[in-house]
Amino acid sequence: MENMNNWFNARKAAQVAAFFALKEGGDINVLKLTKLVYLADRRHMELYDYPILDDELVSMPHGPVNSMTYNFINGYHEDAGWNKFISDRTEHKVGLTSSISLEQLDELSKAELDTLDQIWQKFGAMEPFQLRDWTHENCPEWEDPHGSSNPIPYERVFKYLGKKNAEELENEIRENRVLASSFSH
Repeated sequence: MENMNNWFNARKAAQVAAFFALKEGGDINVLKLTKLVYLADRRHMELYDYPILDDELVSMPHGPVNSMTYNFINGYHEDAGWNKFISDRTEHKVGLTSSISLEQLDELSKAELDTLDQIWQKFGAMEPFQLRDWTHENCPEWEDPHGSSNPIPYERVFKYLGKKNAEELENEIRENRVLASSFSH
């Protein structure tokens, strides 16, 4: 697997999390956040053939998850870009480190913010386990890992979104990772 530090943008992931925490009033349940992040990436792939976050997608018992973002939420990784926006997990929640506005989310494009807003409008009122159940029933790329976790290839998500060029779209994501890695050296 590629080195996360070379191509994964933790600051951008934190800004996606901050968007949802801001909408929720400052802090947000971890399960709810992980589902909203995944659904936002999925919706962006449907609209623009590319995820908001370049993350590894996995099936976990509670549904599909953006793996590296999830690891940051749980405190398994440290990054100044993440810590600038998102506080350490306390029980089942994470929150904003300080009062922020949408204008401070400078890693996110207008299209990405629009996608996040669409997801919030559709799912923001749902409780965490309602969201989990919704992903189990409506994200066929998720396969029950029976207590473990299994990769979800981007190609599989694209196929379920009805994209005819699913393999090509996944290859483009992988190629962009290689390019991002080469620029980081």
